[in-house]
Amino acid sequence: MEEGVDYYLNEDGLMVFTAAYHLKRGYCCKNKCKHCPWNFGKDGGRKTSKIQTKPNSK
Repeated sequence: MEEGVDYYLNEDGLMVFTAAYHLKRGYCCKNKCKHCPWNFGKDGGRKTSKIQTKPNSK
């Protein structure tokens, strides 16, 4: 792994993987990574709501 290509250190000193690293890895880990090239867990800033239905009662 190469710093600046595959990862960088954020202001807190934590390692953040880049989209290039994820693409090299070849699959999505489904952890909502900041630079996920598959956009897992990202909704484009839209608020999502789930429609809840009540069960039919007789």
